Amino acid sequence: MKKFNAQQTIETQVSTATLRGCLGSEERHGFYVGLDVHKETIAVAVAEPGRAAVHYWGEIKHAPKAVCKLVPQLSEQYGGVLMLWCYEAGPCGYGLYRQLLSLGQDCEVVAAPRSDRIKTDRCDACKLRAGELTRVRVPGEEQEAMRDLSRCRLDFKSQERKARQQLNAFVLRHGHHWPRGKTRWTRGHWNWLESLTFPHPWQQVVLQEYCEAVRAATRRVNDLTAELMSALVQWSLAPVVDSMVALRGVDKIAAITLLAELGDLTQFSSPKQLMGYLGLVPSEHSTGTRRRQGGITLMGNAHARRMLVEAAWSYRFPARQTMHLKRKAQQASSSEAKVIAWQAQAQRRLCGRYRTLVHAGKCTKVTCVAIARELVGFIWAIVCLEMPKLRLQ
Repeated sequence: MKKFNAQQTIETQVSTATLRGCLGSEERHGFYVGLDVHKETIAVAVAEPGRAAVHYWGEIKHAPKAVCKLVPQLSEQYGGVLMLWCYEAGPCGYGLYRQLLSLGQDCEVVAAPRSDRIKTDRCDACKLRAGELTRVRVPGEEQEAMRDLSRCRLDFKSQERKARQQLNAFVLRHGHHWPRGKTRWTRGHWNWLESLTFPHPWQQVVLQEYCEAVRAATRRVNDLTAELMSALVQWSLAPVVDSMVALRGVDKIAAITLLAELGDLTQFSSPKQLMGYLGLVPSEHSTGTRRRQGGITLMGNAHARRMLVEAAWSYRFPARQTMHLKRKAQQASSSEAKVIAWQAQAQRRLCGRYRTLVHAGKCTKVTCVAIARELVGFIWAIVCLEMPKLRLQ
């Protein structure tokens, strides 16, 4: 490890009170270590309680062996006291977090601080001031695995959608289009595509390649959907998924995605807190007597937010108990979830809310985001009813 002398030390003013407030208790942790993690390197900075400076320690290789060497080296230098480590959530995942816990250290993963006019690895490692660190909840290994599987399906779903758009665009460029009002990607649609002829043989090759790309993407999506349903049987949160599907617009794919991305929703003390975490609340710029609200903040998990907005579109139709909803709810949903989904006016309230906002002149897209925000409250209520049952098992 490369060390720096006093002239090379970067000092950032950090009071003991702010360190204690944002990173833990001074009585428990002897000092704090900030890490700026990259694919190949990790920049290390150290802050000691009772001092007013954060010192840049140096840079190590991003490898388990180097981390195992760093921990006892720092512990020995500072008298063997318990250390609290923190680093920003990023593309390198939570492997470093789990390794530090296995080495007997305390570690926190935090959200990236606000951008600065000067950004270097040293500055990032030294940013331990209060207000710049927001703790991130680290998912368990089972939840992370389910999240990876659901995100993989979403990625291939987007590839399927892009392949279909490319095929439709090619056909349209040459004067062919499927009649409006008829469903695409059915057997009849495929027969029509395969019957198209073009004046040049090279264009016929293009058509066949686009068709094969769509079929390959569809096969991948179907295979991953089957894998997701197979994994659901073994997942510890499967009973919660079964209860969530009682809500209109929420099928098993949507429920799996939400729980895989957010985990145990009982960590949120109220639906309002969850709405804010998902970025579904309006932004605001107010000063003095002036109060101005803007679009939603778009903070938090984008995958979960997109899934909620997609589910909210189903509430544009009148409220009614369709056979599809009855079939979904009768499979494994609890009686409490069914009460929330219908008798507690989840569907009737949200469908009526959609009509009220549209009649008031609101854009349908804005309306669906508002419905998604209220849908979060009913989802939170169902999860809070089902999670205690799992803990008793």
